[in-house]
Amino acid sequence: MSLIKSISGIRGTIGGTVNTNLTPIDIVKFAAAYGMWLKNHTNKKELTVILGRDARISGKMVSSLVANTLVGLGINVTDIGLSTTPTVELAVMLDAADGGIIITASHNPKQWNALKLLNHKGEFLNALDGEEVLEIAENDAYVFAEVDDLGKYRKKANYIDKHIKEVLNLKLVDVEAIKNAKFKVVLDAVNSTGGIAIPPLLEKLGVQCVELYCEPNGEFPHNPEPLKEHLTDISELVVKEKADLGIVVDPDVDRLALICEDGSMFGEEYTLVACADYVLGKTKGNTVSNLSSSRALRDVTLKHGGKYQASAVGEVNVVELMKTTNAVIGGEGNGGIIYPESHYGRDSLVGVALFLSHLAHSKVSCKQLRDSYPAYFMSKNKIELTPQINVDAILSTIAENYKNEDVITVDGVKINFETEWVHLRKSNTEPIIRIYTESTSQQSADDLAIRFIAEISQLVK
Repeated sequence: MSLIKSISGIRGTIGGTVNTNLTPIDIVKFAAAYGMWLKNHTNKKELTVILGRDARISGKMVSSLVANTLVGLGINVTDIGLSTTPTVELAVMLDAADGGIIITASHNPKQWNALKLLNHKGEFLNALDGEEVLEIAENDAYVFAEVDDLGKYRKKANYIDKHIKEVLNLKLVDVEAIKNAKFKVVLDAVNSTGGIAIPPLLEKLGVQCVELYCEPNGEFPHNPEPLKEHLTDISELVVKEKADLGIVVDPDVDRLALICEDGSMFGEEYTLVACADYVLGKTKGNTVSNLSSSRALRDVTLKHGGKYQASAVGEVNVVELMKTTNAVIGGEGNGGIIYPESHYGRDSLVGVALFLSHLAHSKVSCKQLRDSYPAYFMSKNKIELTPQINVDAILSTIAENYKNEDVITVDGVKINFETEWVHLRKSNTEPIIRIYTESTSQQSADDLAIRFIAEISQLVK
């Protein structure tokens, strides 16, 4: 499947056929549905949408189609051009706009692109609103503007500079401490917009930056998902340059991975753990991550006297629970930091500034800081099933079989054991069960995954 329509937007591979791939027809259709959704929920005569994109090769084409579709609906468009997902989120807030669209397929390879949809708060649409957009698209329920009522299109620059200023003004970002630490870092921005956002932030923080793949030309030099197996170049360069750490962001700069000074992975899961440790040490409060994120955040939160809760997978679910529990920081184990003092969205610029503040205050190396946290290891697997198999029935059976354990069924089935856990959830787009496990050693995590793969296989027979 190359075209995926969901409550969070639409994504797919460029080219091909309508309703199968992400073609101009599909782009226009979904942009129009979003525009109609906005118009259906307001009495305002004028609406404005912020539009930004990552550096993908197809970005300019997709952005042009989206902008002109919204103008055709009578909606004003403020195009901020090459940008990051968190920058667009902040721009919606700063300009008091009515919504926003980010043209990005996040960590997907270059043949993919997508529309990420924001509400007037600069946050992703919730499930109900997303379903409404899908329904409008399904029924072609559009009414376009007459010639005198067309929207206005304008370009506006310098939003990344505004974003950086917002980050530097955060109370817990200790600019002086970072400057005094005289850090040297290597940055891998996978030739996307991290290359125009992170270096100027580091410059303002007095950090020496060695740039690797920072030209925003959309030619990804490696798989853009910031996982260990894709990051050999930066790991080697960190050691060669005798840098204090490496910084890696995905194409739209909402995921942050770190490399220790010896070239080892700090671990995407531990980006949030470290930032939360710093924030909780300065601000008492609660934390939230999703059910597939490391238990280490819970441990760190309890250490500081706070309460930890887990949400269903998905940024909008994390944000909703953060608001409910007044969490002071939260996010996802994929390196996504959500810091409400800034805004309710994953933000690598905020993550970089908080982490460097923490490292400067700790006065230890990156590796020593990583080793100070609980040692957990994860295993991520999946089982592909035929479409005829009832995945929900399988998960219900597993939950019943383990009813005497700590079982959570908010999003699939998560079973908490004393020293480890397993999370089983079905894909929304494929006949797949994802199996995430965590334990106190890699072998134990792998063994737990193998055990549940075997149990599911028995149920399928």
